[in-house]
Order: sequence, then structure tokens, then C-alpha cells
Amino acid sequence: MPASAPRIGVLAVMGSCLSLQVGAAVAMQLFPTLGPWGVTAVRLTVAAVILCAVARPAIVAWDRHQWRAVAVYGVTLGGMNAFFYAAIERLPLGPAVAIEFLGPLALAAALSRRARELALVGVALAGMGLLALDGILGAEPLDPLGVGLVLVAAALWAGYIRSGAQVAGRVPGMGGLAAGLAVASICLIPFGAPAMTRLALEPSLIPLALATAVFASVLPYSLELVALRRLPERVFGVLLSLEPVFAALVGWALLAQGMTWLRAAAIALVVVASAAVTLGARDGAPNRTAPRRRGLRV
Repeated sequence: MPASAPRIGVLAVMGSCLSLQVGAAVAMQLFPTLGPWGVTAVRLTVAAVILCAVARPAIVAWDRHQWRAVAVYGVTLGGMNAFFYAAIERLPLGPAVAIEFLGPLALAAALSRRARELALVGVALAGMGLLALDGILGAEPLDPLGVGLVLVAAALWAGYIRSGAQVAGRVPGMGGLAAGLAVASICLIPFGAPAMTRLALEPSLIPLALATAVFASVLPYSLELVALRRLPERVFGVLLSLEPVFAALVGWALLAQGMTWLRAAAIALVVVASAAVTLGARDGAPNRTAPRRRGLRV
């Protein structure tokens, strides 16, 4: 693996984090018209069409192991996004992402073997706790249903990381990502069909739908796939601690959501943990769950 590979992987994760939150902020403008499940379906369908046209996955050549990996990946991808969008309809973006991060954080802890890594997970977890505490102590309490929805999304996020690593190791090129998005969009057809009809009746919403698909699906998932091929899976999981940081910043900049001292303290903890993991990433070995990984993943 080239010496620059960990650095590229780190930058890819950071770009993914920013793009996802910008995409979520854009998507929220469509919620009143299409609903969160409809927006998710449209976003994943548009992303699937774009990537299938670009990647042209050689699906006829895949064996059953590759198909199984892609199918699981697509289901977890679709469910993770749908439940998260349903949650942010009821929760502020920052606290929602902080709670959702419990999924990959738990995965990172389970995959860690050294005391240093476990300590960094603990630092990131403290930051997540402060963000969650800010949501609880803020002017408006967190919606219980929203919390439940985002906890489901958290579990699916952990599954997405694991299944994505399998796809990255077994399916060359962008084909696994494109097919996974297609599987996710098929699973959401009951919500996507009415949403597509509404878009046809209100074409002024189409630019927002396209922007959501690009910023919240095509770009971040492609960057994450690049990262998973250059970083150990446990390092990738801890680096995702940047997600609540970008969510809080995007919520403040684009959605006028406040930045309290608790959120600022949480950001500081997460940045420290992420910086420490970044410095140590070059010493990590590639993820052994996908030793032949050469192409990509979302």
C-alpha cells in the first residue's frame, strides 16, 4: 500500500462527512412535500441511475457470494438512510447524528485491539455524549419517536460498514456501489413511486432532488468506499466521529441551529480523537476482512 494511502483515506472520510450533512440539509427542504421516506427513495433512485450509468456493473459475471454481499449492503444502506431521514424530521441534525454514531462507534470498539484505540474511542464517545446531552438539555427536548428511529439507523449504520467492506473486497470498481444503491431503491419503491409522481407534477423540486442525490449519496458513498480501501476498518469507524461535528456545523450554518458550549466541547473532543487516529492511521494494517480489496466501495 502506498505511503500516501492513509492520508487519502482520511481526506475521503472528511469529504464524505461534509457532503452527507449538506445533502441532509438540502433534503429537509423536500420533507414537507415528499416526506422523509419519499425523499430517501428518490435520492437513492437518482443516485443508482447515475452510478449504474457511470460504473456499468458487470452483474452477469458475479457469483452468488458477490450477489449476497451486494444485497445485504443495499438493504442496510436503504434502511439506514430511510430511518435517519425519518429521525431528522423530528430531531435537530447535530443530536440526531450524534445518537446515530453509536452504531459505528460500537463497531469501532468491537474491532479495536490496542489500549490506545480503545482510549480514542472513549474520547469520541464522550463527545457524542455531550452532543446528546445538549439535545436533552436544550430548549426543546428530544422527540422519543425520533430517538427510536435514529437508534434503528445506528444499528443499520454498523451493518452498512461491515457489508460495505465485504462489497469492497469482492466486487471490483464502482459496480458494487451502483448495484447496492439499486437494491436500496427497489426496497423503497412503495415510497419512491408516489414521490416520483409528485416530482413530475412539481418539476421545480427536481433540482433539489438531484442535489440531494449527489451530495447525500453519490459523492459521500464513493468517498467512503475509497477510504475503506485505504484504512483499517476500525480506523474508518473512529474517523466517522467527524460526522456529528459536521452535522453541528452544517446545522448552525445552513439550518440556523444553535451552537452551545456543550456542542463546542463535543466538537473539541471529537477533533482530538479524530486527529490522533489520523496520525496513527499510517501504522495500521489494511482490514483483513477484505485482503484482496483493490477497487472501491461506497
